[in-house]
Amino acid sequence: MRTTQPRLQTIAYASIATLALLALLSSHWWAGGMAGKMQFDARLLPPSTAHWLGTDALGRELWARTLAGLGLSFWVGCLAALLGTAIALSLAILAMLSPRLDALVQLLIDTLLSVPHLILLLLIAFALGGGLHAVIIAVATTHWPSLARVLRAELLQLRHAPYIGISRALGKSQGFIVLHHFLPHALPHCLVGALLLFPHAILHEAALTFLGVGLSPSQPAIGILLADAMRYLSGGYWWLGVFPGLGLLLMVLSIERTATLLRRALSP
Repeated sequence: MRTTQPRLQTIAYASIATLALLALLSSHWWAGGMAGKMQFDARLLPPSTAHWLGTDALGRELWARTLAGLGLSFWVGCLAALLGTAIALSLAILAMLSPRLDALVQLLIDTLLSVPHLILLLLIAFALGGGLHAVIIAVATTHWPSLARVLRAELLQLRHAPYIGISRALGKSQGFIVLHHFLPHALPHCLVGALLLFPHAILHEAALTFLGVGLSPSQPAIGILLADAMRYLSGGYWWLGVFPGLGLLLMVLSIERTATLLRRALSP
């Protein structure tokens, strides 16, 4: 009873944080029409009751563009984190098949971890021509090594477990062992790992877009909003950079908090 009650509280807190995050991001659907609406008679207005977070240089509502940008960053980060987790799981399982494959996977992990992260992101995104798909692929292919190392260590301990030896003695195939023993053990770690990769993917997507090799300037991404705000911050238009940056920070912290709570709930 003492161990189940804190775990239930942790799950409840994680569920509340997730629902709050989804409620925040679902609001960009009803704000999507306002994100691109220009009001030339209301350019660069500060926050007020009429314009909650102020307006940009084209008179567009900053609150609507911030919500639309957070929603776009959310889905880009989600796809990149899931793809990176799939790559990490595939390579961790591949490392269990033979010692040569294990050495090859470990060499690949060490090689990618030794390269400066942002430079590798820029090179991949630039080589793919930029845009939405380039950002997703660049973030996914650079965020899997740390998770792959953790999954490889977990599966390496599992490979010498007694019931794995019993399965081999009973003549079970390698595919059966992977499907019925390795995958069920690795999936909870993959879930937590994907949530931990999630905020990093969102931040790096915003960084790529801010540097000009990410999403299209026509899309209301957070990186684009921050890049546009750099032109006007010296003129005292502080709200152009504060509110999009604050929204991105709150979303990342919410996801990271949810991942931490979920990890506590799934820990033995």
